[in-house]
Amino acid sequence: MNKYTVITGASSGIGYETALAFAERGKNLVIVARRTEELEKLKSEVKKINADLDVIIHPTDLSISNNAHKLYESLKNLEIETWINNAGFGNFASIGDQNLNKIETMLHLNIEALTILSSLFVRDYSSIEGTQIINVSSGGGYTIVGDAVTYCATKFYVSAFTEGLSHELKRNGAKMQAKVLAPAATETEFAKVSYGLDHDVNYEGLIPKYHTAKEMAGFMLDLYDSEKVVGIVDGVSYEFELKDPIYPHVVRMRD
Repeated sequence: MNKYTVITGASSGIGYETALAFAERGKNLVIVARRTEELEKLKSEVKKINADLDVIIHPTDLSISNNAHKLYESLKNLEIETWINNAGFGNFASIGDQNLNKIETMLHLNIEALTILSSLFVRDYSSIEGTQIINVSSGGGYTIVGDAVTYCATKFYVSAFTEGLSHELKRNGAKMQAKVLAPAATETEFAKVSYGLDHDVNYEGLIPKYHTAKEMAGFMLDLYDSEKVVGIVDGVSYEFELKDPIYPHVVRMRD
């Protein structure tokens, strides 16, 4: 039976390039995002890499929690090897001025959908050799950035949740690995969405240091290939580092 890699937020940026990187590895794909047209374009690019790969498109809005459940249920007949929760977006504004409609959507996507999909995948696949879940956080999941406090808080959640999951899986002797990727500034649609702009942002000359989405996809593969839990870009040097869990972890004493 074919095995699949699921990538959410695959229509652009890190998710898009990660899909191409995994296609280079010969992985069948399930690509998930809101924009059907962009997913079709990605599927065409994957087929150029390897026409024999199976590429399943799932257009869906994961900021609606029920859609996360529906997505997972629709994949029950597949054998999933790797699940990459990449879907998410940011917001730059002070807490008192932030648009709460946008913030609520961000919380639903960055936290709720990721938690639902991670939990369901772990429930079904944690005992299967070779399975991995990789959740995409941010450097802002380890450092609070001014005027991005709420966004960073969502990514602190992603980092803590995934590191905690990794500890839990190892403590229970599970075969699945849980990992967290924490990019710094990356040339994607992130800034455009975070600032609510109607045009793309030219990173060149505007941001002192950044990575391309393709570079981050390469780091994703480095993390995938490693035994480490955290793949993080240093916010000063912009070097990519593979690390053990960063947050303190305490095992609750059971009665």
